[in-house]
Amino acid sequence: MPKTPKNSKVGLALNLGSSALAIVRTVKQVRRAKGTQDKLTTVNTVAGLLPLITSALIVLRRLRGRSARHGH
Repeated sequence: MPKTPKNSKVGLALNLGSSALAIVRTVKQVRRAKGTQDKLTTVNTVAGLLPLITSALIVLRRLRGRSARHGH
């Protein structure tokens, strides 16, 4: 399978999709941790969610930047 360049539109879209899936998975973990009343696990899971959200936002910004440069 050929590699997709990191800054290509397809590559960025795939990166965004994988980030979104990771965020959904982590949100489920937060809910599960809250249900167990384990505050340390809940805080740890929420802390793990922050870099995933940041990564998704960076990819969105790159996609928007590409669209603005190409006039779409």
